[in-house]
Amino acid sequence: MKMRKGIPLNDQDRIPWLCNLHDILLRDVATGQHVVLACSALKKVYRDILIGGKDDAPRKCAEPGKEEKLAEVKLLVVHLSGSFEVISGRLLQRKGHFMPPELLQSQFDILEPPSAPENFIQISVDKNLSEIIATILKVLK
Repeated sequence: MKMRKGIPLNDQDRIPWLCNLHDILLRDVATGQHVVLACSALKKVYRDILIGGKDDAPRKCAEPGKEEKLAEVKLLVVHLSGSFEVISGRLLQRKGHFMPPELLQSQFDILEPPSAPENFIQISVDKNLSEIIATILKVLK
């Protein structure tokens, strides 16, 4: 709702959602499924939450009194990188998307691109879709 109004989300908005995504990933992986999750985990702490759940979240998300380590998810981050101009142009072509183009700068402002020791690959959005998919599949094999 905030984004539709042109208000960027903050950590307090994102962390409960990321904790829920972690739980969904854990559930699906536990049943033997291979899972693809597409989301803008812009900060390292967000990716840590996707991997480790509430234990890796700031205390606001963690349940008080629960000290046991939660299960982790093995995660490969596919970082699609591109210039502000390219991504802005594509965003302007979207119709009916929940995120107004005016919020793109706020996304770039908080972006912490993945780095070692995170498990990630970086792919330029300048590649065509089939090249992007081929690169991801090659890494997954």
